[in-house]
Amino acid sequence: MTSAQLYTIESIASLVGGEIYGNVNVKITSLSIDSRALQLPEESLFFAIVGERHDGHSYIADLYQKGVRAFVISESESTNSIDCPDAAFVLVDDTLLALQKLVCQHREKFTYPVIGITGSNGKTIVKEWLYQLLNESYSIVRSPKSYNSQVGVPLSVWNMSADAEMGIFEAGISQTGEMERLAEIIKPTIGVFTHLGDAHNENFKGKLHKLKEKIKLFSSCESIIYCSDEPLIGKALQVEYGNKKNNITWSRKHPADLKVVSERISGGQTHLELKSFNEKKIITVPFTDRASVDNAILCYLCLQSLRVSDQIISKQIQKLEPIAMRLEIKEGINDCTLINDYYNSDLGSLEIALDLANQQQTDKKTTLLLSDILQSGYSDKKLYALVAKMLEQKKVDRLIGVGEAISAQSKMFKCDTSFYRSTDVFLADLNRNQFKNELILIKGARPFHFERISNVLQYKAHQTVLEVNMSAMVHNLNYFRSLLTPSTKLVVMVKAFSYGSGSTEIANLLQYHRVDYLAVAIADEGVELRNAGVTIPIIVMNPEPHSFDTMIEYRLQPEIYNHSICADFEKALRRNGVKKYPIHIKLDTGMHRLGFVEDDLAQLGDTIKDNDHFFIQSIFSHLAGADESQHDDFTAQQIDLFNLWSEQIRKHFPYHIDKHILNSAGIERFPEAQFDMVRLGIGLYGVSATHQEKLMNVSSLKTTISQIKEVAKENTVGYGRKGQLQSDTRIGVIPIGYADGFNRKLSNGVGKVVVNGKLVPVVGNVCMDMSMIDLTNVNAKEGDAVTIFGDDYLVSKLAEQLDTIPYEILTTISRRVKRIYFQE
Repeated sequence: MTSAQLYTIESIASLVGGEIYGNVNVKITSLSIDSRALQLPEESLFFAIVGERHDGHSYIADLYQKGVRAFVISESESTNSIDCPDAAFVLVDDTLLALQKLVCQHREKFTYPVIGITGSNGKTIVKEWLYQLLNESYSIVRSPKSYNSQVGVPLSVWNMSADAEMGIFEAGISQTGEMERLAEIIKPTIGVFTHLGDAHNENFKGKLHKLKEKIKLFSSCESIIYCSDEPLIGKALQVEYGNKKNNITWSRKHPADLKVVSERISGGQTHLELKSFNEKKIITVPFTDRASVDNAILCYLCLQSLRVSDQIISKQIQKLEPIAMRLEIKEGINDCTLINDYYNSDLGSLEIALDLANQQQTDKKTTLLLSDILQSGYSDKKLYALVAKMLEQKKVDRLIGVGEAISAQSKMFKCDTSFYRSTDVFLADLNRNQFKNELILIKGARPFHFERISNVLQYKAHQTVLEVNMSAMVHNLNYFRSLLTPSTKLVVMVKAFSYGSGSTEIANLLQYHRVDYLAVAIADEGVELRNAGVTIPIIVMNPEPHSFDTMIEYRLQPEIYNHSICADFEKALRRNGVKKYPIHIKLDTGMHRLGFVEDDLAQLGDTIKDNDHFFIQSIFSHLAGADESQHDDFTAQQIDLFNLWSEQIRKHFPYHIDKHILNSAGIERFPEAQFDMVRLGIGLYGVSATHQEKLMNVSSLKTTISQIKEVAKENTVGYGRKGQLQSDTRIGVIPIGYADGFNRKLSNGVGKVVVNGKLVPVVGNVCMDMSMIDLTNVNAKEGDAVTIFGDDYLVSKLAEQLDTIPYEILTTISRRVKRIYFQE
């Protein structure tokens, strides 16, 4: 993240209490904690944060090669073996604390209002809506996306500048002691508490304990805004602050500064009658769900506290727009890939979006469609100079700028460029053939309505889509990582089209998050990943002799499971003149599928120990029943057998050989058997054997209602006339059938889908491309969304209907079903 202010490395060392050595002439505007997300390297200060499973010090050499010349480190020996002749190093005891201390000092320079937002839900929504409501009156700096953590908050507050007139920052915590540090960094003058929910309860003694920790954000606040219908909040604030704060409350139930007298839903809006200090207020919120209405009321109170007139508040709230909480990756026209982020346009979110684009690791050129960036706190000249540097560093090939301001700064940019005064002018001039085989990032401020551009460039195909939540996948990855010791390596299974989720997109995400290995079923899957730019080691779990030459060419590592496959692979290595090639030995300890058995071990050792064509990278086996407690004795027997056999092999070799036997269920249920490595499969995709509540749903299969018709009783629906109607029925036709992976066994009421929050049954036989559902008791219209499975109706429920397992559901979703990838 970048500040408008320039700091010398000497001043930074003084502010954080660090010892400086090396080049003392370096000047800093940008802070970084992630070697993969780097902005303005020559002006960046990299903090080598040390985490449980990563150490930023290990990336110093790579960052130096990318142009970074300033580092905050906690290990002086980290740079002894690195040739960094013109770099500056600041040595501190704790790099995270140093980052926070630096930004605390930076925050002290500014006296304008700062709104600090916390709570269990709604923090980002309230922050973004406040920005929407206030950005015409104030130049605002705010957290990009949901940067509310111990590193996200300081990176956000670093963006404060003298040109801004207000700050809006959110803060989230997951354990005791975190909020005091964030409170010192943000130092809000106005506090907003959104809602007290159950997120992160596991690290607190209870709801009250978590609440007391959260409200520590408000220690510097003059006013605190919250809903008094959650009585714990008011009690906790009274205990913590007494009468020292100006508490501003709203309520549906009790007397408050703002009382909701009535609510009426009409035409997709909620009409509110409010009472404020005995005055009647009427406002209209352009949403009908309770959470959105609550968040809008908090915003109303916040604007009141800033003395914005009722007339302006009422007018502005009617303009509130949904917050795009996700970056979507979609298939575009002419073999293009689209990344949609057309509701946000600021430096921080631009950097995040460009990092996601780079994460795709494709050989496609990158085109950025960018609108004017509004209310940045910078002059246009400074702002677009920073944007130009960012685009150069992120290797953007082409920029299409839309808006008067960016067009006026056209000479700043070195890549291919074209500029348009408005979205209308761009669309009028658009030739779809000018976009071919490229990655297009669409990044626009709300007033430019870039969704119109996205609609034109998006490939229009099947209305049935599989949405893949990449943020949820990362959450699940981190959950399983939290169960591992820091030294345990991680293999992630991406076979079978990544369990139906898509291969290259998922593999690139996992590579970005530095898993140790990927595993595929057959060589062709591995070749596809290599062609997509995946470089980390890939294991082929079911190698076939005819593919060995291809595997060697593409650096794919085979599972070796019997003597003949071992001999065939050795022949291939000799034929290609290759030596010291890694292989993975599979042992059959009870699954009775592929693998060597005990009688094979002696010959196996003799074959490999003196052979210079390959070496054993790992030895592994597969658990047959780790997900069911009834098989625990058998699982323990498998683990013991594996340990015994693998040690018999390892004793023949002077080098280290990794061992692994745990799958997803095993990671959760048998942590003592982690050995050197584990294999994560279905757990990554949101299915757990024991702790489903710890995981997030990743995949949602959705479609729409194509047609609705009234069918009289005693008629039939579908092939074979199997849908016998007992009463007049409202039938909906949806464009999904067994060719899409919607199993024909779901016919005739066995299967159910979700329409507008209600479960409705399938009527008649599922067809190849369509199915019929009963909408008699649902308020639905043509074009409404239908969920086959998703967040509110998990794939495991569909599996129960079919008496099968989630694996089968996910892997049978047809490739003709369009995958849409999004990142929160």
